[in-house]
Amino acid sequence: MDKKYLAIILALLWSVPAFAAHPLVTDDTGSQGQGKFQLELNGESSRDEEHEAGITQKETGGIITAALTYGIVDNVDIIVGFPWQWSTIKEDGNMISDYNGIGDTSIDVKWRFFECKEDEWSLALKPGVTIPTGDAAKGFGNGKISGGMMLIATRQWQHGAVHCNVGYTHNSYGPDHDNETLKQDLWHASLATEIKMTDKLRSVADVGLDTNNDKIPDTNPVYILGGLIYSVSENFDLDVGVKAGMNHTERDKTVLAGLTARF
Repeated sequence: MDKKYLAIILALLWSVPAFAAHPLVTDDTGSQGQGKFQLELNGESSRDEEHEAGITQKETGGIITAALTYGIVDNVDIIVGFPWQWSTIKEDGNMISDYNGIGDTSIDVKWRFFECKEDEWSLALKPGVTIPTGDAAKGFGNGKISGGMMLIATRQWQHGAVHCNVGYTHNSYGPDHDNETLKQDLWHASLATEIKMTDKLRSVADVGLDTNNDKIPDTNPVYILGGLIYSVSENFDLDVGVKAGMNHTERDKTVLAGLTARF
């Protein structure tokens, strides 16, 4: 596989799923409670198009993730994620690459370490690692164990909530080419809001900034996202959203959908 196209795939799919209240990217401080489980099945499909030197390059990709959360104690959860990814790249209609396979398995712990019930705001830390179960040669993983930490803040009120995330990830790469072309130290910052429209329906919005993982100097990608979460019952949610790039380094458009079950 041409190294140029491998770098493109990695640029599209480098990020680790955050397991926020889907379709949000920004996580909240909520936890499941001791002995309780949550199962999420989330999918996203993205596309990006570039025109350079008279050549049109179209990239499509996606990921389906199953994430299982367990409440160790009331304010501490452990989350394990298993992704399946795919990616295709075409130039002027000609297929350049077409790959699919499992990605790196993620293991995260969310610890809500501070809570002010009177003012309805709280703080949490979320350390995590990724295990190299994906094929790094196809761009579906780093090839080595990587890890990071997210600081999460949530402020709730009667009709909704606001969430803020600031995070750091250190990626270790197996392939030599990835070490030469991709950054190891990556930062993330995002802000999201939820508005209760009815007892069962919430509208959500999200905006965020990430470090550009390519070592070649370029603009850091910025996204904006909007979506809906519908509670079929107290313990079962359906969601849908659209994420758009606000500059050329973020994917043009991503459609997201998922379901969440708690038991």
